[in-house]
Amino acid sequence: MSIETLSTQGTPADRRPWLDLRAVWRWHFYAGLFCIPFIVWLSLTGALYLFKPQVEALIDRSYDTLAVTGPRASVADQVLAAVAAVPGGVLNAYELPAGPSAAARVIVGRGTEQFRVYVHPQTLAILKMVNEDDRLMRIIFRLHGELMMGDKGSYIVELAASWAIVMILSGLYLWWPRQAQGLAGIVYPRLGAGGRTFWRDLHAVVGLWVSFFALFLLLSGLPWSKNWGGYFKEMRQITGTAVPKQDWPVGRSDELAARLATNQAVAAGAAPMADEHAAHHHHGGGMPAMGAPAAVDYTPLDTLVATVAPLNLAAPVLISPPRQPGGPWTAKSDAQNRPLRTNLTLSADGQVLTRQDFNQRHWLDQVVGIGVAAHEGHLFGWLNQALGVFTAISLVTLAVSSVVLWLRRRPADLLGAPPATRASQQPARSPWLFALLLVALGVFLPLLGGSLIVVVLAERLVLRRVPAARTWLGLAA
Repeated sequence: MSIETLSTQGTPADRRPWLDLRAVWRWHFYAGLFCIPFIVWLSLTGALYLFKPQVEALIDRSYDTLAVTGPRASVADQVLAAVAAVPGGVLNAYELPAGPSAAARVIVGRGTEQFRVYVHPQTLAILKMVNEDDRLMRIIFRLHGELMMGDKGSYIVELAASWAIVMILSGLYLWWPRQAQGLAGIVYPRLGAGGRTFWRDLHAVVGLWVSFFALFLLLSGLPWSKNWGGYFKEMRQITGTAVPKQDWPVGRSDELAARLATNQAVAAGAAPMADEHAAHHHHGGGMPAMGAPAAVDYTPLDTLVATVAPLNLAAPVLISPPRQPGGPWTAKSDAQNRPLRTNLTLSADGQVLTRQDFNQRHWLDQVVGIGVAAHEGHLFGWLNQALGVFTAISLVTLAVSSVVLWLRRRPADLLGAPPATRASQQPARSPWLFALLLVALGVFLPLLGGSLIVVVLAERLVLRRVPAARTWLGLAA
């Protein structure tokens, strides 16, 4: 586990290279042993999340083909009906409908919660109400990024992702051909070889072809994590590259804090109604929205929808109320393909005050946005989803083949760390380069750097000194 050469019986200390291939192999082995369960978990949940638009369209299909036989109610009345369905709630956003027969989708906030309310656009009947955190794809998102454990889960996933990077880089380092005779077993597996050769080739070749995509997914997911995302945010503050509001939350606590701040600001910034009877103007002929907060004026929404809809922003398009008295309304495209996103501010009478397209954002926000769009499978359509599925299947194959190789080689009653062999005691190629790579990774990924120090100290100060642990792990005294 230490970067120093691990001793082998019968090998004089003065003849051992300071970093041999066995040491690199051990880093690869232990990183894999820790990462494999997480790699399988992240691959399966990530593959499911790739199809979020299709799954959500399938779930909501019955709400997009409603029978609308008469005039539609005003947008303000639709929103009032939705807000009234959530006692103590405030409007977070109204989503532009996908078509004339689609239910109105209204996001209503209350404390740290958000509810998606489906309203019939003619009768104002509440068709469905669901907590945003209880939606299927939102659950999968949280299972993928935080194991449904909040910030603690985010730390665990980030640690696993960091060690997965070590696993992939050390695997490529070990894979690099030394005395290759042909491409078999290097760029394509010898499928007819059978036995250990088949599994070894499958592991090495799949690892080669998936390594770039896996590294990209691991790195592009870091800005969302609690630890590295916070680290990145601090660096932006120090370097003067921070923006007033970035387009992604950093961990679960940051997301909940943002929701609470939004709901409090909207409640405080609600403008008094110009007409005390405006809440009862139901053009669709429905009953007044009982319990609706009479101090909130949503009447500008009809004008704002008339302004925003012709702009043809990428769906879904959300219109949100002011966050301070007399402040502007906002509209934004919340498209999964982030380079298509646009942010607008508008006056209550429907004038566009400002517009920011994706290419006008800070270059760091553009890089992260492009990375996240590709990570989620929406940067370049179905091909992006196909590459995501390929990567997920390849990573699961890599994990299964590594477990098979380990179990076939593992001695009874021992962990089965890589044994010393004559070949493995060769000096590693460019040992200083590999050591510097580990140090650079430890600086770039602080959680990894801290865990590396803990592992090295635990091995040298504790595990090597306990005979039973030393024997089971295959360490030198």
